[in-house]
Amino acid sequence: MHPWWYRSEFDLSENEAAQYASLDFDGINYRADIWLNGRKIAGEETVFGAFRRFSFEVSDVIKPGRNVLAVKVFPPLPGDFSIGYVDWNPAPPDGNMGIFRPVALRLHSGVSIENPFVQSKVNLETLNEATLTVSAELANATDQPVEGVLQGKIEAVEFEQAVTLAPHSRQRVVFAPANHSCLNIKAPRLWWPIHLGEPDLYDLDLQFKIGETISDVAQTRFGIREVGDYWLNEIHRGYKVNGRKVMIKGAGWTDDLFLMDTDEGIEAQVKYAKHMNLNCIRLEGFWGKDHTLYDLCDEHGILLMVGWSCHWEHELHLGVPVDERFGGVYTPGHIEHISRAWEDQVVWLRNHPSIFVWTVASDKVPIAALEQKYIDTFAEYDPTRPYLNSTGGVGSEQHVIGSEDVISDISGSSGVKMLGPYAYTAPIYWFTDNQLGGAYGFNTETGPGAQVPPLDSLKKMIPVDQLWPMGEAWDYHCGKHEFADLSRFKAAMNARYGEPSGLEEFDLKAQAMNYELMRPMFEAFRVNKKRATGVVQWMLNAAWPKMYWQLYDYYLMPNGAFYGARKACRPLNLVYHYGDNQVYFVNDHLHAVENLQARIRIYDIQSNLLFEELKTVDAAPDSAASILKLPELENLTMAYFLDLRLMDAEGGEVGTNFYWLSTQEETLDYEADLGEFAYHTPSKTYAD
Repeated sequence: MHPWWYRSEFDLSENEAAQYASLDFDGINYRADIWLNGRKIAGEETVFGAFRRFSFEVSDVIKPGRNVLAVKVFPPLPGDFSIGYVDWNPAPPDGNMGIFRPVALRLHSGVSIENPFVQSKVNLETLNEATLTVSAELANATDQPVEGVLQGKIEAVEFEQAVTLAPHSRQRVVFAPANHSCLNIKAPRLWWPIHLGEPDLYDLDLQFKIGETISDVAQTRFGIREVGDYWLNEIHRGYKVNGRKVMIKGAGWTDDLFLMDTDEGIEAQVKYAKHMNLNCIRLEGFWGKDHTLYDLCDEHGILLMVGWSCHWEHELHLGVPVDERFGGVYTPGHIEHISRAWEDQVVWLRNHPSIFVWTVASDKVPIAALEQKYIDTFAEYDPTRPYLNSTGGVGSEQHVIGSEDVISDISGSSGVKMLGPYAYTAPIYWFTDNQLGGAYGFNTETGPGAQVPPLDSLKKMIPVDQLWPMGEAWDYHCGKHEFADLSRFKAAMNARYGEPSGLEEFDLKAQAMNYELMRPMFEAFRVNKKRATGVVQWMLNAAWPKMYWQLYDYYLMPNGAFYGARKACRPLNLVYHYGDNQVYFVNDHLHAVENLQARIRIYDIQSNLLFEELKTVDAAPDSAASILKLPELENLTMAYFLDLRLMDAEGGEVGTNFYWLSTQEETLDYEADLGEFAYHTPSKTYAD
């Protein structure tokens, strides 16, 4: 593949050209030669790596009038640690080569302010006090020593510190609460994820003054909050925000296949996540064309898991042999490169309160030398968050978790699991499975498989003459390998709903299945709060028009699973337990609820009322408890309905949950031979 050229012209006034300047690149994939006004300022021997950030001093290169920037970008080669897609869409034909994040010319008067950072510590007992530690790096671009004052402001709080900088030096300046009592904050507005409080934000404004001259200014937004992890039953990892446990209800993000996301599209998707009552988005990869995604998650109270993709961990995707245990990063040179890329990303993103954990590996674990560099980076640049050595793991209800493949030499077990399923999964599985992906521990990626788009989207994806019957055109938009068609989805549909006679009937039944299969996954984890800490649906969105793993499609059209997730994740919810035939009340709020009413009704297939009971419901904070064991009714039809309605003390409706069920039990086949990759647990018999 040939290199690509980028060229941009910009004008500078006499005053602007007389200032000091740096040229900053936040993301180039993969190598580049860079020229400014005909002078080569950097080459591909030093400018390489999709997740490196580069800054070049160009004070003596810029000029008044027209300036010309030219960048020659070279594509990633096999073995390069590039932007990673795996089995959820085809590889981009161009390997996503190019400039994919902002380029900026920064002007200042000799001393620049770089990498501002705010660390917050919260009084976790009272939540009524917090301390802030503010830092920034000052860089003196002149050949003279400089004396000045770094001044900071956070709303009404102001602070400053005198600084002396040697020529061409860099110095980190720290404002600590021990020396600046104003950084001891009373009654702080804390940042909370959705349903637990408001995602309040603050602005930090900094300026460096040399005498009466302002040399540079900087601003960053942050939230006052404290995040941490904990161990449930000494074996399963969970997470806390401001000292309160948070059940993670998330889904996995991907950027557009050609990195063409818009601000408007990203905003719509974050609002979708909030509308679905999800509190987390997992980024398998440092996604984002800029800070837009992260800013929006800050604003809407959506937590973010951020870290590397498994793209680099498998030869199939990286294009070169990998270490079976550690993936593709294991040589000294690669370790140095990736550790520096990690440092760049952490410094770039660390002020976002939505990021609650760094994930330094996906399916595998980092080799010890690399993990130690990560640990050193956290100590130096971000001691405010936990890190996860791998989102992979294996587990069982018998408290066995980990294997030699996902145990770190430094930090031990990940405490999470990645055991699927990824294909059709019966609702009962999530409530009863205690060996694989069921509702215990933290399942970092999983889901019931295909989520077929609604009819209008199918008509955009597939030529009209190939829409029905289903064939190769449909398979083209499926996944890879085990996920290359919809055979499991169709078999379940035919058995559970009856074989469709045409496209419209197929899609109607597909949307019903999407809803029915997604809802119990989230509900099971919520019901099992005493042994579950979180679940991430694989996936949230779509990088291209596809059939698998999405709550809404490439055209941003929700499918039935979108509404199944929304229903399942309501903070106050009545839930049917497919395993024990009981109705549970779940409260995700941090406060107790009292004097609610639960109306439980059962109807036969003709909508004849067979059973009704009204229960008074009280619930402790962050709790789940059974409120009724459903009776055995002799006159049930094979298909029947369960209607759950939650009301306040005055009879006003708080929420509903409606199930279609079957007297024919769906049984799971744990003995099925699925080869090395047990990507789902098939059904021996289907519900009807």
